[in-house]
Amino acid sequence: MISAMPSDPLPGFESLPPEARRRIAALGVERRLRTGTVLFRAGTPAASLYVVLEGSVRVTRSSGGRRRVIHTEGPGGTLGEIPFFRGGGYPATATAAEPARVLQLSHRALGAVMRQHPEVAWLFLARLSERARQLIERLDHAQARRVPAQLAQILLDRAPEQRGQPFSLGMTHAELAEEVGTVREVVVRTLRRFKLLGALETRGRARYALRDPAVLRVIADR
Repeated sequence: MISAMPSDPLPGFESLPPEARRRIAALGVERRLRTGTVLFRAGTPAASLYVVLEGSVRVTRSSGGRRRVIHTEGPGGTLGEIPFFRGGGYPATATAAEPARVLQLSHRALGAVMRQHPEVAWLFLARLSERARQLIERLDHAQARRVPAQLAQILLDRAPEQRGQPFSLGMTHAELAEEVGTVREVVVRTLRRFKLLGALETRGRARYALRDPAVLRVIADR
């Protein structure tokens, strides 16, 4: 649930002067999103930049019939910076991964704040640089590891320390496929293979338990 009165009206901008933060919060338009609500779609004109206040928003890009998660932003995260400053359409689609609140900022509003507080521009420049670094690292990681290795690592990361305890991945097979850059059928097939190897077992709907984590560690290290 989203709280009615957040403790911080503009999380993630603590490095800015209080007056700059107040101006940004005052000039923005708050939007509340339900889970699954599309904030913007790939290709639509980038008329706004968004700051996530609460909840989380997942950004995905489709290619060759597959959807891949580009990044997920929580409180303090920003969305749509590249086309907002460069011009053109959004390169990806942003969807609420859970109930969320976002602050929508127009070019006019953010430009007005930047003219009064140049440090705001430096903050967004730093964020763009960090976003580029993260995307490069993610691309290198995805290219270096095959789907079974990535799925094995996700299972190991999500499973409780005590062997045999049931756990949930916290996402559907389709969302898991987006996370590793494949399709749902490949995820289902790979999880079935893990079961046949004796590494994994199903404990009810969308719940699993590790039977032999050592097998998954070998696969994850490939």
